[in-house]
Amino acid sequence: MNGMSMTTPLGNSSDVLFLMLGAVMVFAMHAGFAFLEVGTVRQKNQVNAFVKILTDWSVSTVVYFLVGFPIAYGINFLKPVKELLGENQGYDITHYFFLLCFAACIPAIISGGIAERAKFWPQVIAGAIFAGVSYPLFESLIWGKNMSLLQDVFKKVGGAEFHDYAGSVVVHSIGGWIALPAVLILGPRMGRYLGKKSHPIPISNIPFLALGSWILAVGWFGFNVMSAGHLDKISGVVAVNSLMAMVGGVLAALIASRNDPGFVHNGALAGLIAICAGSDLMHPLAAFVTGAIASLIFVFGFQIEQEKLKIDDVLGVWPLHGVIGSWGGIACGIFGQEALGGLGGVSFVSQLMGTVSGIAFALVNGFLIYGLLSKTVGIRLDPEQEHAGADLSIHQIGAYPEEHVR
Repeated sequence: MNGMSMTTPLGNSSDVLFLMLGAVMVFAMHAGFAFLEVGTVRQKNQVNAFVKILTDWSVSTVVYFLVGFPIAYGINFLKPVKELLGENQGYDITHYFFLLCFAACIPAIISGGIAERAKFWPQVIAGAIFAGVSYPLFESLIWGKNMSLLQDVFKKVGGAEFHDYAGSVVVHSIGGWIALPAVLILGPRMGRYLGKKSHPIPISNIPFLALGSWILAVGWFGFNVMSAGHLDKISGVVAVNSLMAMVGGVLAALIASRNDPGFVHNGALAGLIAICAGSDLMHPLAAFVTGAIASLIFVFGFQIEQEKLKIDDVLGVWPLHGVIGSWGGIACGIFGQEALGGLGGVSFVSQLMGTVSGIAFALVNGFLIYGLLSKTVGIRLDPEQEHAGADLSIHQIGAYPEEHVR
């Protein structure tokens, strides 16, 4: 932009376009969430995964418009279009579109953990609460109108505000740690654990899983780079750090898992999740290391979760988003330091405090909402419905209807 003031009409238009392109890229990531889940679950639950994520997206759009964005930023859109457009070409409402894509990640993340045995409408209700109320409350404390409530404490104790450039903690850690209570309250899928013995359920479609990973990875550059919010604040370092963290995750998973395609494709996501918080501060080589460590956390964390702790988290969203998102928040406080080639201005203590506060917030919300739903309307399919599969039980059609034509 060569120093052009972003208060000019062209500057305003550029910012709106910048955010809109980012929003579309992050919106596309929800197709990635869908295909990642569809490729992982059994064939009898593939339709359910697609419908769940599209429904959650649609509900999130409405509740975040009416309730969530106003909670987070104190801006509401119940006003004439002339006021919505304002003098900045509708920047605020475009900003809503961009940040909606983040809010809608919460139910999309949870969806992968509770797959194959969760009731449809109770989860839609839970997703609406998380996207419309719970997530915006935490968002307001870190990025929004209530920043001073927590950030002043972090700054006083740790010497700097909690830094989360694109949501390692605010989005991914929150989503993953909310999912954990849901998975625990639901219990494992039928036949997953019999007595003390584990019976892993094979995934259904490697190409779909891989497609989901690729879509997410491409969209992630909108997730991270466009978090600048304004065109004149764009950072090429964010783009390259995202790339380096991704490939660090892929290569670490390739070695640690001995070429397992599921881990390799999730390794890319592990790296991208971990780099969100410090993508604007780290050196690219530090981003590579951050992504590689994140991938190792997933490879071994998933195995511990499934086999040692016997938690049937279908896509491993707790280690992938919850634990690795938390690692991303902490890694920002390590590799963001000038001594390690970073830009500086961050504190390890503040990063640790902010990360732990996110975990606590998510766990309280997860146990509260899913506990209430479990005690009232119930959140698990009946055994017969689960055995038949969510596709036929909920949607009355399978992923490949012609196979059942007689």
